[in-house]
Amino acid sequence: RRTHDAAKSRRIHGLISLATPIIANMAKLSFLLTLLTFAAVSAFAPSGVASNKIAFKASPAFSAPKTTVLNMAEDMTWEGEEYPPSKVLGPIMSKMPSGLLGLLSLGFAGACVASIMGSAALQQEAGAMQDGSWVKWYYILGSFGGPLAWGTHVAAWIQRKNGM
Repeated sequence: RRTHDAAKSRRIHGLISLATPIIANMAKLSFLLTLLTFAAVSAFAPSGVASNKIAFKASPAFSAPKTTVLNMAEDMTWEGEEYPPSKVLGPIMSKMPSGLLGLLSLGFAGACVASIMGSAALQQEAGAMQDGSWVKWYYILGSFGGPLAWGTHVAAWIQRKNGM
């Protein structure tokens, strides 16, 4: 009976010693995620300005809303037109010809397709799905090619319609 209890105790101690690094890593990950959450939430919190004024000031229950002037450099609307002007593409892409934007779009689409195909080939290897060896940083980076290809092809269409 004693040897059975000792063996059971050794197994439990072995499991605990195996789980300790995992628990420590999970605690670090939880702490990091909590910090990131607080950082993201604090980005939307109003900033407090330190002053020596009274904290609360008497104000009427109903007051007129404050009006703010929105200062825009240019008007970006194109109501009544079939397509937008080139200036909606920003200072860099508005100066690029449609052919160059089309080539960029093809390059981004090619990177996306190559990433998908490379990742799919790695998934076929034995044990790849269990250990995650098919996840490569360059395939993740290449997957951004899809949205970039879509955006640059729309920019190429805008530039072609505007005669560039």
